[in-house]
Amino acid sequence: MRIGEIAALVGVTPRAVRHYHHLGLLPEPARRANGYRVYGVRDAVLLARIRRLTELGLGLDEVRDVLAEEAGRELVEVLEELDADLARQEAVLRGRRERLAGLLGEARAGRLADGGPVSPELAGLLAGLDGTEGLAKSPTAAKDREILTLLDAVVPDGERARLMGLMHEVAGDAGHVYGLLDALVDAAPDDPRVKAAARALARLLPPGIGGFALPEAGSGGLADVLFGELAPAQEAAVRRAMERTREGVGDAEE
Repeated sequence: MRIGEIAALVGVTPRAVRHYHHLGLLPEPARRANGYRVYGVRDAVLLARIRRLTELGLGLDEVRDVLAEEAGRELVEVLEELDADLARQEAVLRGRRERLAGLLGEARAGRLADGGPVSPELAGLLAGLDGTEGLAKSPTAAKDREILTLLDAVVPDGERARLMGLMHEVAGDAGHVYGLLDALVDAAPDDPRVKAAARALARLLPPGIGGFALPEAGSGGLADVLFGELAPAQEAAVRRAMERTREGVGDAEE
């Protein structure tokens, strides 16, 4: 058989046969006077074995080890290792598909953030916010969604889960506070409404939120992202509310 014939018989390409020759997996056959390779049944059997091993997922170096082991013990060990590796990959893929199914459900229901996909914790929080009256028309709520989506991506897993859990506790009561913050968009930081909005927000925030460090103004990085898009009066209200929560004064009169 010529190279094209053996390749067609076994179900590989002539290029693959030449590559196996180059790697030493398939010995070079005898050549005719005209230089053409002549393959026999033994060559076809070996080539078919190489094809079967690669189809099982073995790398070519592993195939070489298997072919070099005459007793077959190495083949059993390699195949057992391959089976265990495929089981691990299968578990990872199953977990990804389960998460994807949840994300698809959120996306089809219109609840997936524009910056998604997001974590299950944020998806649950956003689902709670969707049921809050007046939230759809609030510019501050829209910005808050973007900030939450960013935090979801950059905060370490343990802290993210805790933060989203705390926020989830108050999601259903956020509509009134968003309205107060919306009203401050053109206000000065010393506007009397800043204190009222801060007290309302402090009343809403769970005590555990005080455990998160408050970034200093102008400190750069995440702090600039968190407060950079807020109007000055809105930033003042949010900072005041977080300070009051951390100090444990909540919505007490100042």
